[in-house]
Amino acid sequence: MRKTQITIDVELDENHIPERMLWNAQDGGIDSQETKATMISVWDDKAMEALRIDLWTKDMPVDQMKMFFHQTLVSLGNTYHRATGEEDVAAWMEQIAEEFAQKSAIKM
Repeated sequence: MRKTQITIDVELDENHIPERMLWNAQDGGIDSQETKATMISVWDDKAMEALRIDLWTKDMPVDQMKMFFHQTLVSLGNTYHRATGEEDVAAWMEQIAEEFAQKSAIKM
């Protein structure tokens, strides 16, 4: 069996707030690439719940965070469509993402 790793290194300040994050995905050609935010979800099939880790650096600009959320919402709709084949629900999720963009005044 083949294994691979995706890692995120988080540098914290004295108050345990992320100052810098670097991620690595060897198979994807990513080597210590800096990022300002990450959202990780994993499924616990025993507890039947999503577990999450949301981190962002203290210098992550709010306008970029809004864009990050918008793009994440769009990708969730795409992933949902690929996973279920339900085009109508995926289209509804895309509408939600666009409504979010309008309400949060994202500049695209």
